Amino acid sequence: MEENNLIRLKVTYLAKEETICPICKNSFNRELMLSKGGRLQADVITDTLHRLYKPSKKFGEIYPLAYSIITCPSCLFSVLPGDFYNATLEDKEFINEKVNERIDFVKKIIGKSINFLNYKTIESGAAGYALAVDCYDYFSRKYIPVIKQAICSIRAAYLFEELESKKPSQYFDYIAELYYKKALFFYKRAIELEQRKEQIIGDFKAFGPDIDKNYGYDGLIYLIGILTYKYGRKDDKELRKKDLEEARLYLGKLFGLGKADFKKPKEILEKSKDFHKLISDEIKEIDEQL
Repeated sequence: MEENNLIRLKVTYLAKEETICPICKNSFNRELMLSKGGRLQADVITDTLHRLYKPSKKFGEIYPLAYSIITCPSCLFSVLPGDFYNATLEDKEFINEKVNERIDFVKKIIGKSINFLNYKTIESGAAGYALAVDCYDYFSRKYIPVIKQAICSIRAAYLFEELESKKPSQYFDYIAELYYKKALFFYKRAIELEQRKEQIIGDFKAFGPDIDKNYGYDGLIYLIGILTYKYGRKDDKELRKKDLEEARLYLGKLFGLGKADFKKPKEILEKSKDFHKLISDEIKEIDEQL
């Protein structure tokens, strides 16, 4: 049996049950990943909580994130699996009107057309999450779309960042940074809406941000701090200092400014302390320059 364009031989398979798109009524069989048998060899976790994987000698490089988004191959409606059938009638009408815009959007960010009927690639996974960020604009607040836009934004950033390492000089690093900044915006917006009781995220079970481990609300707080530090304002020293102070405040919440909370994830505690010191040192440097 040879590898065809629908699955990756010995890595993925097609679901027996058809998925019917709620927007265009197109039916397709989802490609799902086989995860056992040494297919995934976990590597390090990045500062932004993205799990990297080592290439397998037998199966090659695998990007599990690419299989955790559903994209209709026909109309490119794209959302997280649990929300695929949650669009209301009004939402469907709006989403259906934007098909050509979504097709053009994918060409712009990937640099070519993507056939979502073919087996998943890092390109189609990145495009799928980028599409989902826009598709969630049409979901009502009961589905807490803003936190999901944050998750899809940071996952898009992860994959665009990996694309840059595979195909440098194609502006994927620029697109990755753009989606990290989008993630920061949506994470902060999600907290604002939670505080105003407009989109309650307290009971949400899938904060991620990646798929291998759920860091919960602590992960959200950590990411706001890290993303503010990495992608906040840098041109103006006073504005930079303001962003750094905000980032330090968020990270300080995670370990009580020196009082470690052993209930919190070890990775987050250690990284928070390291970045808290880096930020404090940079603030001190800025103070000396002002």
